[in-house]
Amino acid sequence: MQLQVGTVLEGKVTGITKFGAFVALPDGKSGLVHISEIANTFVNDVHDFVQDGQTVKVKIIGIADDGKINLSIKKAEAPDEPQRQSRPQRPYGAQPRANGGYGGYRQPMPRANGPTGDASFEDKLKHFMQESDSRMADNKMYADHRTRRRSR
Repeated sequence: MQLQVGTVLEGKVTGITKFGAFVALPDGKSGLVHISEIANTFVNDVHDFVQDGQTVKVKIIGIADDGKINLSIKKAEAPDEPQRQSRPQRPYGAQPRANGGYGGYRQPMPRANGPTGDASFEDKLKHFMQESDSRMADNKMYADHRTRRRSR
């Protein structure tokens, strides 16, 4: 059987390392499931998710020229087709305007909805940078104003 990228197979875990798990495929070859491809959550220890001898469903995500096979457990379990959204997306916190656009001077900072904090890092960083730029501009304007007043 010819192995191709995108094929989903069942294999048996033959070895576990700190960086992933080796899986034996049906045709006698083996591949590596990197620690980042084990689960959709943070994986600190591979042993928490797979054990030696366990049968797992894997997806081939890459085949190198030297014959190394890269596998993924999390992509084998993921749905093939993304779900459609029933309403159009709009910028976070933006309110629709009468002219059909979105806008406003300042958007509120995304709130974390749980004890773990569901707001993404990118959203938090974006908000921080906007606030920082605004404060820097205000400080510069205030400093320029004070400097002009002294020189008179």
